[in-house]
Amino acid sequence: MRTRPTKAELEAARNKVVPDVIARGLDVLFCGINPGLYTAAIGHHFGRPGNRFWPALHLSGFTPTLLSPYDEDELLALGLGVTNVVMRTTATAAELTDDELRAGAVALKKKVIRFRPRYLAVLGLGAYRVGFGIKKAVVGPQPERVGDTKVWLLPNPSGLNAHYQLPDLAREFARLRAAVRS
Repeated sequence: MRTRPTKAELEAARNKVVPDVIARGLDVLFCGINPGLYTAAIGHHFGRPGNRFWPALHLSGFTPTLLSPYDEDELLALGLGVTNVVMRTTATAAELTDDELRAGAVALKKKVIRFRPRYLAVLGLGAYRVGFGIKKAVVGPQPERVGDTKVWLLPNPSGLNAHYQLPDLAREFARLRAAVRS
């Protein structure tokens, strides 16, 4: 049985990096803003209880069953992967500087060009606007590409994002899934 990280383990997670779940030629590379302390402590993406990434992924039809962060490697067989704009672990994304987001976007673009997913799905409107320098970006498909990769902007699935509830997130994820299938 897995237990929740202690306060000391959460604080120690500030120095950890959560490895990408990535391979060449994925259908979608989902990109979070950066790992939170809980995620880094357990070593798996979107790990904090209350994060709605895994339920939205399932409800939208991307996964046949509801996966947990511990099942993240199963994404590769489904043509999906996970990375982050910024690799540095923080308690909240608000701790990141604009410079970190811009530098992270540069590194992310290099990764995308190397791995060539069909779609890059960035999960976080504010981080995308700052990192990619597109101040008026809205949720959905973006006119910009990274190499041959299409870019899609999704809401942040964090439980702290009150603007989008789970049904709203699932609907936005499903829009991306429909685009991937067409």
